[in-house]
Amino acid sequence: MAHGVAALTAELTDMAAADHRLAVRANSDDPAEQLAWRRLTARHGDRLNEIMDEYGWPTAELVGEEAARAAWLIAQHADRQLDVQRRALRLMQQAVSAGSAGPRELAFLRDRTLVNEGRKQVYGTQIAGVKDGAPVPWPCEEPERMDELRAEAGIEPFDECVAKFSTA
Repeated sequence: MAHGVAALTAELTDMAAADHRLAVRANSDDPAEQLAWRRLTARHGDRLNEIMDEYGWPTAELVGEEAARAAWLIAQHADRQLDVQRRALRLMQQAVSAGSAGPRELAFLRDRTLVNEGRKQVYGTQIAGVKDGAPVPWPCEEPERMDELRAEAGIEPFDECVAKFSTA
């Protein structure tokens, strides 16, 4: 099993590195670049599903901090595979409840999954676009509680987040 886990750790970190390299293509004007991104994220989503079959959620205890974060990133970007995102969300929720995963990443994945389902997000982590140089979140269930919920998950207040991205 130890060799399998070492290989899994390397595989997850390699997948995240490929994700980072190709992420710029996600919103490219070139359809071929967009397609390359979609194929990569679909391949990664399929593989994450296989990993979840074998190991459950790949926690930091199992694969280390970097590879656990890589698994989260892969789930986060499996936008066209809602079944994979929902499953990752369930398994990650169990891991957070057991103290084996962080609530911050779970909050981001929950919002991403909700937005992909066409529902309102909870934490305001998913950005719909930019208006007057500032990010605008997809609609939230309880916008008046957004910062309180973000704080509970270990996410900075929305205004601080906006300030980082603001072009003004």
